[in-house]
Amino acid sequence: MKKYQLTVTTREGTGRSASRRLRKAQQIPAILYGKHTKPENLAVNGPEFVKLRKEIGGKAALIELKRDAGATALSFLQEIQRDPITDKYLHLDLQEVKENEKMIINVALHIVGEAYGVKTEGGILETAAHRLRIRCFPKDLPDFIEVNVSELKVGETIHVSELKPIAGVEYLDDKNQTVVLCVEPPAEEVAAVVAPVAGAVAADGTAAPAADGAAAAPAAAGAKPADGKAAAAPAKGDAKAAAPAAGAKPAAAPAKK
Repeated sequence: MKKYQLTVTTREGTGRSASRRLRKAQQIPAILYGKHTKPENLAVNGPEFVKLRKEIGGKAALIELKRDAGATALSFLQEIQRDPITDKYLHLDLQEVKENEKMIINVALHIVGEAYGVKTEGGILETAAHRLRIRCFPKDLPDFIEVNVSELKVGETIHVSELKPIAGVEYLDDKNQTVVLCVEPPAEEVAAVVAPVAGAVAADGTAAPAADGAAAAPAAAGAKPADGKAAAAPAKGDAKAAAPAAGAKPAAAPAKK
């Protein structure tokens, strides 16, 4: 396990005003605490820490703190506070560890390979956990926890209990906790097909055909069909004579003599 180094100094003042003064001087307020030591207020060189963070990236890392007096302490970053607007570092929490004692730390997951369900079955890979808690000696701390998803098919899941064992590392999360899963893609939306309204005129000027099973509407009185001939009147005495239009007044009765 590679160790990184960071220069720190003891910080006398505390509170918002003292922290603002430190930041103006390109220093980052920090605190160091551990099982065997009292919390200690520190100041970290800002540019040096920014460079260190870029070097570490997302890996789990042990940081050796170097003081002016020559004393050192082994630690890891427990928490980093940043300004939500400027993204500048506001405060660091460092936890001290001992070489001969096991520590508990959160380690990021690193996905390896392309899932069979994604490559062949069109599935989608989802990561349910991005970090896991482990217990180990400092010398056994891994950079990442690798998760190989090459054989993962649609509908299958990888749990904590199925992760590849790492020498000297104990997983502390629930063994049944989901880490990675491959799911089916969302169903495609099918556009509804709307039947054209009878008599509607299409874009090319032709009338749309009536829907199946629908009777043709009678032509208006006096209207001529497309061939120019007048529509035939109903036969005299036909029992199925056309009924008067709705709302029309009946013909006046002949006057009595």
